[in-house]
Amino acid sequence: MSSDVLIIGAGPVGLAAAIVLTQHGHDVVVVDAQAEGANTSRAAVVHSRTLELLEPYGVAATLTARGVPAPRFTIRDRDRILIPVPFDDLPTAYPYTLMVSQADTEAFLLARLEELGGKVRRPTTVTDVRQDSTGVTATVEDGSELRADYLIGADGMHSVIRDRAGIGFSGGTYAESFALADVRLTGGAEGNEVILYFSPDGLVVVAPLPGGLHRIVATVDQAPKAPDMAFVQQLLDTRGPQAHPAIVREVVWGSRFRVHHRIADRYRQGRILLAGDAAHVHSPAGGQGMNLGIEDAVLLGESLHNVLTGAPSELLDDYANARRPVAEKVVTLAGRLTTLATMEARRRPLRNLVLGLAGRLPAVRRRLARQLSGLYRR
Repeated sequence: MSSDVLIIGAGPVGLAAAIVLTQHGHDVVVVDAQAEGANTSRAAVVHSRTLELLEPYGVAATLTARGVPAPRFTIRDRDRILIPVPFDDLPTAYPYTLMVSQADTEAFLLARLEELGGKVRRPTTVTDVRQDSTGVTATVEDGSELRADYLIGADGMHSVIRDRAGIGFSGGTYAESFALADVRLTGGAEGNEVILYFSPDGLVVVAPLPGGLHRIVATVDQAPKAPDMAFVQQLLDTRGPQAHPAIVREVVWGSRFRVHHRIADRYRQGRILLAGDAAHVHSPAGGQGMNLGIEDAVLLGESLHNVLTGAPSELLDDYANARRPVAEKVVTLAGRLTTLATMEARRRPLRNLVLGLAGRLPAVRRRLARQLSGLYRR
């Protein structure tokens, strides 16, 4: 089988790249090692810049119709607001953070791809890739081969494509693990606000989701495989609001993961290009991971469209050279938020004083809003 572009990985990044290329009229093959329905909630934040990029490709409207708009993000120490970050004054048609589960985001992206005539081959595991002067050949687990002019590796942190291309993945791993849970709450949780709570025990994020749910994300030394009500309640009791405590009524879904902070040494190796978690991973603080990956996908898809229609292939170097510094900035921001959140107790009063003073400055609030929304990357 031969195509213009072969995309390995059908998460949000691979699907977004496929939509861009398919809408532009290119022959695209998308494969994924997972069986249908294996995806779970995971990422739950879609930022303004991401919605802007998806709008021309027919996805933004369905996402906004499903998601919960949160026009404000706040950093707090229990009940004390340290830095409020309002999005409602941002120069965009999407002046908010959109809270929607990754399962929904993937479903909408897949539906749009299929509407355009594309599809995903599942389960299809690529075991090796090799390239020559005219294209890339991917070997599948059953021994068959897929041929394309270019290949996009969107196959996640443990990318086979990155490994086979000989691209390093520099960085490290946070000592803490992260717990995720989608829960039903009563009490102190805000209905339309994303809150990052700091505490000596670590950070906890509380954010609204569709259907009356809230997403809880927290750093812990050893997260349980499936967080239960008692575990999530303890996180909120020790890190969350005090004056009006949040009470967990049900845990709908939960998981754990360990976070790395790594960036691919390069995003292009000949006709092989990387996007999303195959190219960069970092702390979930700030909700940047999936957004940065979708941004990679749209910009790479547009660059490939131009190359496939006659532009010089050096345009792909422009993508690779531009996106890596962007990832470095995002990894740095997420790392700083995580470091501030997990700061030892004796340094907490000074941290709160500095952040509280900084939070009073409109320029600081505007800068954070532009950073978190991704609009500074326009």
